[in-house]
Amino acid sequence: MYKLKYTKEFEKNLKSLTTQEQKLVANKLKLFIQNPFYPSLRTKKVQGIDNVFEMSVNMDIRILWKYESGIIILLLDIGHHKNILGL
Repeated sequence: MYKLKYTKEFEKNLKSLTTQEQKLVANKLKLFIQNPFYPSLRTKKVQGIDNVFEMSVNMDIRILWKYESGIIILLLDIGHHKNILGL
C-alpha cells in the first residue's frame, strides 16, 4: 500500500472541483494506493517528462503524479484534461 503526499497545486485544484468530482477522486485514490496501475485508472507515463505519470479519474479529470521514494507517491496536479498541463 502506498502513502500519498500532495503539492499545494494539487490541493488548490482539487478544491476547485465540484463536490461530486471530489468524491469520485477520493474513490479512485482508494484504488490507486492499492495499485497505481489498476486498469480503470488508465495509468500511463507522461511523454517528454521524466518519471511523471498520469492517471484518469474519469474520461475528463486527470491526476499527474510521481514516485517520491519507496512507498510514497507525490500527487502533482489534478484537473480537467483540457486544462492540465505537463510540468
